[in-house]
Amino acid sequence: VQLQASGGGLVQYGGSLRLSCVVSRGALDHYSIAWFRQAPGRERHSISCISSGDGSAHYIDSVKGRFTISRDVAKNTVYLQMNNLRPADTAVYYCAADGDFCKLNELDYWGQGTQVTVSS
Repeated sequence: VQLQASGGGLVQYGGSLRLSCVVSRGALDHYSIAWFRQAPGRERHSISCISSGDGSAHYIDSVKGRFTISRDVAKNTVYLQMNNLRPADTAVYYCAADGDFCKLNELDYWGQGTQVTVSS
């Protein structure tokens, strides 16, 4: 499974960005896709996931109400719409394929990161 993340950039406080993760054809039928981020000097952690089964979305508390994960199966793409961005959202963002319905126990495939920088 191949994943390619894109859409990062520099944005001002309160701005928006949409990240995209293009995956191998058919992968969305079998894999949930999670977004992770890693800020400088900090560990990488998950922030959102969309399940391969029912397409249910999951978020950590700090992004609920601001970020929306979605998928377009026909385009083999998962999106992360990020609104009301804050400097604390500055990080490298990664997408990963999870074979266990967003339990994040089978993260065998990763995309390259895309940098998001939010200026104050």
